[in-house]
Amino acid sequence: MASQEKSTCPINLALEVFGDRWSLLIVRDMMFAGKRHFREFLQSDEGISTNILTERLGKLVEQGVLRKSDDPTHRQKALYSLTPMGIDLLPVVAQIGIWGRKHTPVTKDSAADAAALEKGGPALWKKLQAELRRAHAEGRAA
Repeated sequence: MASQEKSTCPINLALEVFGDRWSLLIVRDMMFAGKRHFREFLQSDEGISTNILTERLGKLVEQGVLRKSDDPTHRQKALYSLTPMGIDLLPVVAQIGIWGRKHTPVTKDSAADAAALEKGGPALWKKLQAELRRAHAEGRAA
């Protein structure tokens, strides 16, 4: 597949993979809320529509951020897992949350996770990444 990006800037290329709101919220929900099924993503507070969710999950799978497999607990469900590439996004998502906590009108409750990520810093992020690797290995149910 030939690249269609006009810029080879690393920031631009990264944003081509995960740079839209919904993709980052899906990754966030997988990392911090343990969501793995289509219906679970639909229940997020942001209210993603089914057609956008379908498109974004497909794009994230195509780009290698997620893996889709059959759910061993239910034949009619798909199970989404973070790939190593997706797990590598944890520090990026953490930094976005930390920035949002500092610069947007969040509530104490909504900012609690970002505060914990900031306080724990890179050591906590590495621990969380190791937990995600175990939980998402081979696409098994959490």
